Amino acid sequence: MKIVINRCYGGFGLSDKAMYRYAELKGIKVYPERSKGAFEHTIFWVVPKEQRQRELGKNEWASMTEAQQRKYSRVYNDSHICDYNIPREDPALVQTVEELKEEANGSCAKLSVVEIPDDVKWEIDEYDGMESVEEAHRSWS
Repeated sequence: MKIVINRCYGGFGLSDKAMYRYAELKGIKVYPERSKGAFEHTIFWVVPKEQRQRELGKNEWASMTEAQQRKYSRVYNDSHICDYNIPREDPALVQTVEELKEEANGSCAKLSVVEIPDDVKWEIDEYDGMESVEEAHRSWS
């Protein structure tokens, strides 16, 4: 089994080029949009802007009821692809990283593909963004 991890301090993330390639491999049409604000990045929407506006409305978060906030969060989360939500063993993600190599790296990432035996139950261990794959085991604290 192949798993994608980040091998530097900073954090896992895909470049825009990698997000486009991932969406292409998955057969997902995306509607990219640059976010505005202190931390600019591209949001890869899977729903056209007009449909999002109909579903999400233009209400300010603070003025929404709790039920409206829950609905907004659900619709928002279902309306875009987030790199950190992609399963690390996803074959399309692995292929993207193997194809693009360094060009797949997000702004604070150095992505690598690790291969482990298929029958291993695994988890990703992370410290300040630096990741490794470890065999899952029980622990208590």
